[in-house]
Amino acid sequence: MSNIVIRVENLSKQYKIGAAQKRHATWAEALNRAIMAPVRVLSSALAGRDQQAQINGDDTIWALKGVSFEIKRGEIVGLIGRNGSGKSTLLKLLSRISEPTGGIADIRGRVSSLLEVGTGFQPLLTGRENIYLNGVILGMTRASIERQFDQIVEFSEVGKFIDTPVKHYSSGMYLRLAFAVAAHLDPEILLVDEVLAVGDATFQKKCINKMHEVGEQGRTVLFVSHNTQAVTRLCPRSILLDEGQILVDGPSHQAISVYLNTGLGTKGACEWTSPEKRPGGEIARLCAVRVREETGKITDHLDIRRPVDIEMEFEVIKPGYMLLPNFQFYNEAGVHAFSLHDLDPAWRRRRRPAGRYVSSVTIPGNFLSEGTLFIGAGMQTVDPIIYQFYQQDAVTFQVIDSIDGDSARGDFAGDVGGVVRPMLDWKTNYTSGIQDPIASAANSP
Repeated sequence: MSNIVIRVENLSKQYKIGAAQKRHATWAEALNRAIMAPVRVLSSALAGRDQQAQINGDDTIWALKGVSFEIKRGEIVGLIGRNGSGKSTLLKLLSRISEPTGGIADIRGRVSSLLEVGTGFQPLLTGRENIYLNGVILGMTRASIERQFDQIVEFSEVGKFIDTPVKHYSSGMYLRLAFAVAAHLDPEILLVDEVLAVGDATFQKKCINKMHEVGEQGRTVLFVSHNTQAVTRLCPRSILLDEGQILVDGPSHQAISVYLNTGLGTKGACEWTSPEKRPGGEIARLCAVRVREETGKITDHLDIRRPVDIEMEFEVIKPGYMLLPNFQFYNEAGVHAFSLHDLDPAWRRRRRPAGRYVSSVTIPGNFLSEGTLFIGAGMQTVDPIIYQFYQQDAVTFQVIDSIDGDSARGDFAGDVGGVVRPMLDWKTNYTSGIQDPIASAANSP
């Protein structure tokens, strides 16, 4: 029997830009889709060349193009790359959520996937009912689901709400239960996208440990994440995607080194030149996010001792609202380091007219910690609160510490932890001739 459980040959996926999106399926349709998946895959493989011939012109984009690899039973493989590199598309093809334009994705084993918060569960059903529904879709018997039920509830930490419809769950509760279901219902292949960034640091660690346990049991894990430390710790092997193609397939430390050192893991600017593609709502839209060094030059790397400006360019298309631009900073471990909200007194609690705005904030030198920072850019109105946009990982940049002894690390050459690394003033008082108080007490008459 072959030891290969995932075999991908010349896999490609092409999207038509601006094509209408399909509505979400009902649970019955989802069940039918899962049952018919093998038939669809065979049909797709036979018709791949015809599909590709039908999709032509400048209004298309290749999300994946000619991807080939094999994964053996029991391997834990990381999938890394910048936003838009094709990672999520690949997992959707492997999960049978999408069909390929060309090529073959051969999966041998029961697949459990956690691709994005909001999918996989039926919102009107309770947590308990969704656990059983997911088990049935995976082909499990009721008895086998019941054997795992208590472990799923305990892991998810939502036992108090297990008989509440999941539409009332917070995103954190939803994520915990969704991961617990995906990891515990005896999957032979576990596909996990970077949704773990939604959870807190403690739960992320718990998930990493669970995926490691799944791998030790001889099952296969394919893990997508921006958290390079988690990928290195969990995955001996990683696949680096760039522009829909494999750039590196090898030991994780090699793939991550290429990812970071070639600038694929960082980008100092992100701009939306076409008004139709700008993220936003009816009131404001995001035009650009930029990282600038003190000279004004856009950069994706920074000397830890130097200040840096984070800049958001946006347009107000519906006047009369008070707006709150904000940035959210995450480190490589997926920890939410800090938030910054626009408190410029010139515009604070002032209704804005229509037009183009550029809001920027300066982060002083010797404040950030070294490593890669991922910055999300958001916008909401105030009184009432209406969310306009949130662009996750809009820009990323590397902070490089100094070895000259004049940064916050001083003369210490070891690892310095923490999400920030401020250089603060120290004061030391010294007094000479002080005797040991215990010895002094012993010698007193």
